[in-house]
Amino acid sequence: MSFVSIRVITGDVARLVAFYEQVTGARADWSNEDFAELRTTCATLAIASTRTVALFAPDAARPSDNRSVIIELLVDDVDDVHRNLANVVEDVVSEPATLPWGNRSFLFRDPDGNLVNVFTPMTPAAVAKFGRSRSA
Repeated sequence: MSFVSIRVITGDVARLVAFYEQVTGARADWSNEDFAELRTTCATLAIASTRTVALFAPDAARPSDNRSVIIELLVDDVDDVHRNLANVVEDVVSEPATLPWGNRSFLFRDPDGNLVNVFTPMTPAAVAKFGRSRSA
């Protein structure tokens, strides 16, 4: 089995895609007005409209209703990302802080309220786990 992507259902695909393009620096690949993907070297963030849910099972997913999943993005310098997103992110959950497991994390919500963790491994153990550390 291969983990391929996370799909976020939204009532406004264009708005959420534009937000994640700014956060990730990746350009979205649009299939149609209801579906776009932002691909990185490790994973894909798919963003789909509420109209696509019925194709799977009616009412199986609802936009802006997530309180259990965190979208996590590994970056070279979380503090630099924090500065660069100051005018993009409206809902900061926690400013950059180094957590007990060795990652420096910046937590915020996207325009639909989904939790996003941008992080940089800081300790030797965290660096070993993710294969890179903060750029000097």
